[in-house]
Amino acid sequence: MSYQFKSARSRKFAFLLMVRFQEGDSKGMEATSNLPLPDAFLEFLNENGIDPSIYSAGDFLPRYVRLKPGCEEQVEAIEADIGCKLEKVEWLPNFYLLPPHIQIAGSKSYQEGKIYGIDAASGAAVSALNISNGDHVLDLCAAPGAKLCMVLELLGNSGSVTGVDVARHRLAACRTLVQKYSLGDHCRLFVADGAEFSLIPIRLHSDFKSLNREFGMKEDELLYKEWTSRKPWKERKKAIKEREKGSLQLNQDPELIYYGRHSGVVGLSKTELLKTVSTRDISQFGYDKVLVDAECTHDGSIKHIQKFENWGWTTLERRVLDAERTDHLTILQFRLLTNGFKLLKVGGYLVYSTCSLTYAQNEDVVEKFLSVNPCAELLEIDGSECWPCKSGRIPKTLRFDPLTSRTSGLFVAKFTKQPER
Repeated sequence: MSYQFKSARSRKFAFLLMVRFQEGDSKGMEATSNLPLPDAFLEFLNENGIDPSIYSAGDFLPRYVRLKPGCEEQVEAIEADIGCKLEKVEWLPNFYLLPPHIQIAGSKSYQEGKIYGIDAASGAAVSALNISNGDHVLDLCAAPGAKLCMVLELLGNSGSVTGVDVARHRLAACRTLVQKYSLGDHCRLFVADGAEFSLIPIRLHSDFKSLNREFGMKEDELLYKEWTSRKPWKERKKAIKEREKGSLQLNQDPELIYYGRHSGVVGLSKTELLKTVSTRDISQFGYDKVLVDAECTHDGSIKHIQKFENWGWTTLERRVLDAERTDHLTILQFRLLTNGFKLLKVGGYLVYSTCSLTYAQNEDVVEKFLSVNPCAELLEIDGSECWPCKSGRIPKTLRFDPLTSRTSGLFVAKFTKQPER
């Protein structure tokens, strides 16, 4: 698929990458050997059909920011604040690119929540969900939180977002983000294993309230009040004791670490909140949209791979190349995708993505999933004909990479759930 860069700066940038790429082609293996990558990693790339030249584009890739809706008229003030022009990303609304050396963390615009960093490929994965007003959305691997914020922005003052992550400290960072950008009213965050998470969204219509009353509650059980970061002393003391005993295991109930006033949690009891329902009820009361941005080897991220120059290439061999670890990851990815699909209502959309460019973590997972889920249908992604990406090995799947897209590497596949036959 071809893509025309419209601005002079974009055309110049694309030309520089094209020249660099063509020089690599003409020099063959000589260009490959000049890259600061160990032979074992180059062999890994070759086995997965990944061009090593993508890792030479790191110094040329732009930074991406998303502009908070409602701040469109403040673009000039934001530009003056960060000291450079914001160049609009024509194929993705509210996204802008900056020169790679520009830092935004110290800017007033960032601190006030008017802009935040999110790669355009990640924005495309969220866009593929086709989020509509009133949707109930599940982000099954929510940390570090940029995609979660974008989902909340798209929903505005409607629907709900449930963010789940297995790492408490990473999910706490998500909580900080949604509060910083004043996006948390319709959000709830659970520390839980995404492959086992089983809670459906709290819907406010009468049918679900009727269903919810059947759950019952304990006589002495308190109802959730408006969220506060300050927990009662007895609750904090109990949590400390449990951590000291090592009793907080992944198979315990999900831990609710944040909920907004309009997330459906206020007024519920813990029994009501944590009650699971049948597969039949999920088909009606499940999530409208599910995002599974699964844990992966991150080999599609140039910045991530560059870190191994400081961490040491032996660390890369352990985290990326080790067969036992990658086998464990593909099993986890399949379980996350399967569980996310289970929690999706009939007719809803699920997007599966990873920032790996390997077949094993992407197309192979998708093929295995489709082979055992007859209700799953792979869909074309609306509007993707204008995106600067390539088709995956499976039709209807997409791949972003630094040379083609000027983004981090990302694989994206979109599914819907059909009624059982």
